[in-house]
Amino acid sequence: MAIIVRYVVEHKGVEKLVTTDKKEADQYDRMLDVADNLADYIQAKGLNIDDALLEELSILLSQNKDKVAKLFKGTDAQSLLEQEKAEVVKLEKKQA
Repeated sequence: MAIIVRYVVEHKGVEKLVTTDKKEADQYDRMLDVADNLADYIQAKGLNIDDALLEELSILLSQNKDKVAKLFKGTDAQSLLEQEKAEVVKLEKKQA
């Protein structure tokens, strides 16, 4: 019999991630915390966004914080998106 340790990341009462990697669970939990902070900030600025859309937007921004930071530094959105596509192609070739 094997003993398997699983880390469960729960957000607002919903399981969001189950993993055996503690570091991955901690990173995901931090990302969700940042997303919550972003959502609070957006709401405090008076934008009335549907809760589901606000959560999706804040998670997207949190997951892509490094790329969003590049946009604030002046990187063109199109070049950033092209770079992402190139990264996906590299990953697909690696798996094949």
